[in-house]
Amino acid sequence: MIFLRDNTLLERPLRFEDIKPRLLGHWGTCPGLILLHAHLSLLIRNHDLDMIYVIGPGHGAPAALACLWLERSLENFYPGEYGVNREGLGRLIARFAVPGGFPSHINAETPGAIHEGGELGYALAVSFGAVMDKPDVIVACVVGDGEAETGATAAAWHAHKFIDPRESGAVLPILHVNGFKISERTIFGTMDDKELVALFSGYGWLVCIVDDLEHIDEQLYSALEWALAEIHTIQQAAREEKPILKPRWPMIVLKTPKGWTGPKEIDGKILEGSFTSHQVPLPKANSDKAHLTALQEWLSSYRIHELLDPEGHPVPIVAHILPQNETKRLGRLRLTHESYTPLNEVPWHPFSFPKGADASSMKAVGNYLDAVFQANPHTIRLFSPDELESNKLSSILTHTGRNFQWDEHSFAKDGRVIEVLSEHLCQGFMEGYTLTGRTGIFPSYEAFLGIVSTMVVQYGKFVKIAKQGGGGSRRTRWRGDLHSLNYIETSTWTRQEHNGFSHQNPGFVGTVLSMKAEFARVYFPPDANTFLYTLHHCLESNNLVNLLIGSKHPAPTYLSPEEASLHCSRGAGIFYFASSPGDVVPNIVLVGIGTELTFEVIAAASLLHTLVPHLRIRVVNVVDLMRLSAEGSHSHSLTLGEFEELFTADKPVLFNYHGYVSDLQALLFGRREGVGRMWVRGYREEGSTTTPFEMMVVNGVSRFDVVKWAIKRGVEGGVLGEGEGGRVLNQIERKEQSVRGFIREHGKDPDDMYDMPKFE
Repeated sequence: MIFLRDNTLLERPLRFEDIKPRLLGHWGTCPGLILLHAHLSLLIRNHDLDMIYVIGPGHGAPAALACLWLERSLENFYPGEYGVNREGLGRLIARFAVPGGFPSHINAETPGAIHEGGELGYALAVSFGAVMDKPDVIVACVVGDGEAETGATAAAWHAHKFIDPRESGAVLPILHVNGFKISERTIFGTMDDKELVALFSGYGWLVCIVDDLEHIDEQLYSALEWALAEIHTIQQAAREEKPILKPRWPMIVLKTPKGWTGPKEIDGKILEGSFTSHQVPLPKANSDKAHLTALQEWLSSYRIHELLDPEGHPVPIVAHILPQNETKRLGRLRLTHESYTPLNEVPWHPFSFPKGADASSMKAVGNYLDAVFQANPHTIRLFSPDELESNKLSSILTHTGRNFQWDEHSFAKDGRVIEVLSEHLCQGFMEGYTLTGRTGIFPSYEAFLGIVSTMVVQYGKFVKIAKQGGGGSRRTRWRGDLHSLNYIETSTWTRQEHNGFSHQNPGFVGTVLSMKAEFARVYFPPDANTFLYTLHHCLESNNLVNLLIGSKHPAPTYLSPEEASLHCSRGAGIFYFASSPGDVVPNIVLVGIGTELTFEVIAAASLLHTLVPHLRIRVVNVVDLMRLSAEGSHSHSLTLGEFEELFTADKPVLFNYHGYVSDLQALLFGRREGVGRMWVRGYREEGSTTTPFEMMVVNGVSRFDVVKWAIKRGVEGGVLGEGEGGRVLNQIERKEQSVRGFIREHGKDPDDMYDMPKFE
């Protein structure tokens, strides 16, 4: 597949014109992956298993695709293209890693795949997420010894400690040690057997090493049978109410040479068993006679004519190892491509607050999710990086618990919450859980969601291909819907004044905004009722990445439940209670995006109504950030008419925005119309251990900053005289200095700083 575009059955000697002009792909990992696919298929056949094969070394796509062709999975999902015959095989080989064909890495076009095969490190965590609440499923997860050097994989070796064998399936990790990365030895390749066994025994695994190349089939067969028996022993004990505390789950270490069975050497360089076989071992096969001859000898060594008949059909002995039930073949298991399980809906209104009440959005969320978990005891989980209590979500635990099997207090108790201080594990668990049809929620401190930014991007690429296909071709109609990934971002920079600068970072918003627009949603509900509505909406959505940002601290409830529903359904709207009375054209528009930033806008509006009542003000709140994107660039974008209805056609607009200014500027710039009359204020990398209000001041988003901007625009527009404007600015400066002086003297904000402003 890496080399040939013609003569794929070697019916004549190879010529240069048979070779692709660009040689792309990775050979080194493929022999081990093919060996495992064959043996896992036999294991499924012999025991009628529901098994998923997760391939960490996703660059080994040629191995996966070849096996999927052989087991007829490609033929099933791509009828008429990749039939199990000479035409189908020729098409698969010729189209690999060329425009219009399969890419060089495993992706959503690969039947059976639930893991994007590009960025390394996440296969094991995804595998564990996939088996949660699926008691009959086993995931065989192959981890390359290069991938095993990543921090995410290092944490994932602990993941079995969160699996309750009574309610969930099992993961069989297979560490594939071929000794080399792209250009150097691997850490695991330099460890002897005692060191490997000691390391993984310390993690809690029962280790079997498979390394006898002369008898590799017999040894691997026996190892897999042993592993399956160990898994069933652990599960049977748990399901007979005799659970084993700290069970030692099996794992296999498979040792084979990198590029095994490939050319031994070329141009004086060792290939087999060396890093030089990682990618294309014969890179000049399309131009160098020695390379072409070596390729001919290599491919001929597989005796393809003994395995396929002249029409390209596999001989009976090859097909004999495949599961007779075709729906259980590794590329066909329905769980990997069409397993969407709807949630039982729970109304949010019973958990809402009356208008005017002070309420914590996160406490409201905790109460609501407690009910959601009760209504959906096996199809939703929450993954938290040790922050549930800190984020004021502990009421989730009213009717469930934490699922940590190595703790005697949470052992075998069916908890819906997994807390582990690894954002990588939380993300991987949620991906695996979601990709097999269920719903996951990931609450986190705002500053630390960035740890999983590239994981989220990789997941987004998988979903994009699953729902839209690649290269403009929707080849993946066979993949069903998925629940959305749901992130609750709290403990935000605005209230991380006690932890300091390191905890102040709203950058994850930019990660989500950079994703394909059809799959990205960012929400800033300003109060508890709007947050509840938005969360309910997100839990009903499919195929998206939802980011909800809000405060864990008590804040005013601006809208009744009915008003919150209408406001959120529109995505943005006027806060009439804080705006100048009457349906008048404003002189300025003040926009709040984010809980605390909206409060500062409302407080500023109150000051302006008192100081300059003849300055007509409109206060707007934006919940759905995507409403601001350029018309036509996103399905949620405001039309030009809708945009001007909210923000006017020509008046100055100030956006007091929770995130980095550049995020919002990029959305607004796409509109082009009237950008020059818009100002954006947001987090500007200023902060320390200080007070909440001081955080507003140093970032230029306090009520005083908003008032000063409004006065200057009023003077520029001729609504205020220069003298009047100057006097008001002086008043505001003095008031600001008074507040900051109080903070310096007392070490806290004034007690009334966050009282709901009064409006006549």
